[in-house]
Amino acid sequence: MRLQYPVNVKIILVPCSGKVDVLHLLRAIQKGADGVYVVGCLEGTCHYNEGNFRARERVEYVKTLLEEIGLESDRVRMYNLASGEGPTFAAYANEMTDLIRSLGPNPLRNKAENS
Repeated sequence: MRLQYPVNVKIILVPCSGKVDVLHLLRAIQKGADGVYVVGCLEGTCHYNEGNFRARERVEYVKTLLEEIGLESDRVRMYNLASGEGPTFAAYANEMTDLIRSLGPNPLRNKAENS
């Protein structure tokens, strides 16, 4: 089965969602990404015990930071799913893309392009 999700979604593989750092999320927004989302294992099923919980905490922290600087916190999200849930992954990609379209472009994009 070939999954279809928006072409604007860029997938970056990491060994565990717990490896995604606050700086990774913030740097993506700073460089002009309209939104960033992390997809981790179902809660309680992480091979590294608590990686997905750490990822969720980091995503929630970045949401508060975005609000503090005047950006919409929904530009960053966390989803959990099992490895065999490809159609759900595609649905999340579509959901996030629709959300970002409703928010509009990242206001930092022009500044990032001029740097």
